[in-house]
Amino acid sequence: MDRTSTPEPSPVPSGSPLTPPSRLRTVAVVGLGTMGAGIAEVLARAGREVIGIDVSGEAAAHAVRALEAATARSVRRERITEPERQAVLGRFRTSRELSAAAGADLVIEVVPEDYALKHEVFTALDAIVRPDAILATGTNALSVTRLAADSARPERVLGMHFFNPAPAMKLVEVVSSVLTAPAAVAAVTELAQELGKEPVAVGDRPGFVADGLLFGYLNQAAAMYESRYATREDIDAAMRLGCGLPMGPLALLDLIGIDTARTVLEAMYAASHDRLHAPAPILGQLAEAGLTGRKAGRGFYTYDAADAALTVPDALTPQAGAEGSAGAREVGCVGVAGSGTMASGIAEVFAKAGYRVVLAARSPEKAEAAKARVAKSLARSVEKGRLTAAERDSALAAIVPAASLDAFADADLVIEAVAEDLAVKQQLFTALDKICRPGAVLATTTSSLPVIACARATSRPQDVIGLHYFNPAPAMKLVEVVRTVLTADDVHATARAVCARVRKHPVDCGDRAGFIVNALLFPYLNNAVKMVQEHYATLDDIDAAMKLGGGYPMGPFELLDVVGLDVSLAIEKVLHREFRDPGLAPAPLLEHLVAAGCLGRKTGRGFREYARR
Repeated sequence: MDRTSTPEPSPVPSGSPLTPPSRLRTVAVVGLGTMGAGIAEVLARAGREVIGIDVSGEAAAHAVRALEAATARSVRRERITEPERQAVLGRFRTSRELSAAAGADLVIEVVPEDYALKHEVFTALDAIVRPDAILATGTNALSVTRLAADSARPERVLGMHFFNPAPAMKLVEVVSSVLTAPAAVAAVTELAQELGKEPVAVGDRPGFVADGLLFGYLNQAAAMYESRYATREDIDAAMRLGCGLPMGPLALLDLIGIDTARTVLEAMYAASHDRLHAPAPILGQLAEAGLTGRKAGRGFYTYDAADAALTVPDALTPQAGAEGSAGAREVGCVGVAGSGTMASGIAEVFAKAGYRVVLAARSPEKAEAAKARVAKSLARSVEKGRLTAAERDSALAAIVPAASLDAFADADLVIEAVAEDLAVKQQLFTALDKICRPGAVLATTTSSLPVIACARATSRPQDVIGLHYFNPAPAMKLVEVVRTVLTADDVHATARAVCARVRKHPVDCGDRAGFIVNALLFPYLNNAVKMVQEHYATLDDIDAAMKLGGGYPMGPFELLDVVGLDVSLAIEKVLHREFRDPGLAPAPLLEHLVAAGCLGRKTGRGFREYARR
C-alpha cells in the first residue's frame, strides 16, 4: 500500500542556524531502491519520522513491503513486539512528489549515480526545504564538493554514505567538503550514532575510505576472471576461505551492481589515473548487455530471479564430478620437510586424515620439537571436543620425525615448508629429486615464489606442483593448487584428490606472483598504507571502515601487523616486479617502517605498538 503524507513545515525564521542534532526528527529519503529503502528502515526503527520519495509508485510500494517484511521477521525473532512494529510502520510514509520533503530536518538523496540527476534533485530541493534543513547525498563516487558548490546553500550539503544492506552494516561515512558547515557535520554525525551506526569522518574523494579500498580489489578480481586465470567459483572461494571475507569479490560485484561498480571505478580512475582503478573491460561488457548482477537476475552468476540471492547453474557452472580424482596417483605416505609452524600444521592435517607422515628437519631436536608442536595442537583439539583421545593418539602415532631427507625415499608425496627463499627451496628440490622414488609428487608451499623455478631444479618438473596452505594449516580450509606449464595432469589430479581427503577446499590457479589470494589482498593492503601516507584518513578510521563497511574480520593495518610488515613488503615487491604496474609499487611508508625494524606484532611495533610478552 502507498501511504502518502506531506508534513507541515516548521516555523523557522529565515537565516536561522542549521538544525541542531536533537531536532533531526523528520528525515526525507529521496530514492527508494535497495539502499534508500534500507536507510528508511534504519531511520524508522530509530524513532524518526520518515518520508520516502520516489517517482516510481512501484518502488515506493516495494519499500513499504520490504519494511513490513523486515519488521515481521523481527517480531517472529522476538526482537520487537507487534505494537512496536506497528509504531515503526506508522513512522514511514511515501510520496511521489519531491515537495513532500518540505518539512524535513534532513534530506538524504539516494538516486542513481548520475551527476545530472543528483544535481537536478538538489536544485529542486533548494527551492523546497527549510533554510535550516541539511541536504545529504548518498553518493560513493561523485563529488560532494561539486554538488555543494552548485547548491544555493553549499554550507548545508554533505555526504552520508551508508553501506548495503543498510540495516545490517554499521558504518556510515560522513563526507564533508571545504564548503560544509561544521554544524551540519556534527548534526549528521550525532544522528548516525543515535541510529546505532559508527560514523567515520572522511574527505571528499571518489570512493571515500571503504569503497576507495574495496573497489580496486573488486576490479582486480574481475580482471583476474576475465583473463581466465581462475574460475569465478575459485576466486570467490579463495577470498572467503583464505581471508575470512563474508562474500567473494565477484558475488559482491553482483550484489553491488556491475553498472554501479563501473561508475565508481571510472570516477576513481579519473581522480587517480591508477591503472588498478581502470574498470576491467568485462565490467563494461556486462553492464552494456544489461547483466548488472542480482538486480537483473544475471551478472557474473545467474540467479533464480531478479533481486534474488540464490544462484542457479548456467553454462559456466562446473559440472558435478568435473573435479574428480580420475588418474590420480596413489598416496599412502606423505613427507613434510621443515620444522616451523607451517610444517607441523601440515603434518597434523595429513596425520588426522589417516596418512602416514614423515616429518623431516635439519636435526633430530628440530624434528622432535616439530612433533611436540603437533602434540600440543592435538591436545587442544581434544580439550575443545574436536577430537577424541583415541583420534589424537592415532594421529600422533602416524607422525615419524626424521633428521634427514633420506627418510623420504618411500614417500608418495613430499611437501616442503622451509624458508621462503628461492635458493633454499631450489637446493631442497634438487636433493628431493635424488632421494624420492620415481613417480613421487613433489610440492612446494610457497606463497610468492615461482613454482616453475622449484620444478626446474629437478629432472622431473612434470611431478612438481604448488600446494599453498594458509596459516594455521589445521584450521584454514583453503589450499591454492598451483599448476605450472610443465605439471602433469595426473599430478594435478593427485593434488586435488589429496586436498579432498584432508577436507580442504582446493582452488586452481596458474603459476604467477601472488596466485589468487595474495594477488588480490596485498594491493588492497598497500593502498590502505597509501591512504595513511597521504593523511587522508587515520589507521583507526580505515580499520573501522573496512570492518564495519566491508564486513572484513580485520582492518588492513591490524592484518599487516599480524602478517608482518617485512613479509608484506616482500610480497608487494614480487607483485610489482612481475606485473610491472606502477600502482603495485610498495608504499614508501611501508618500506620506511621495515627499514626501521618496525615489523608488526612480532617486534612489538608496526603500524601500532604492542605490549611485549
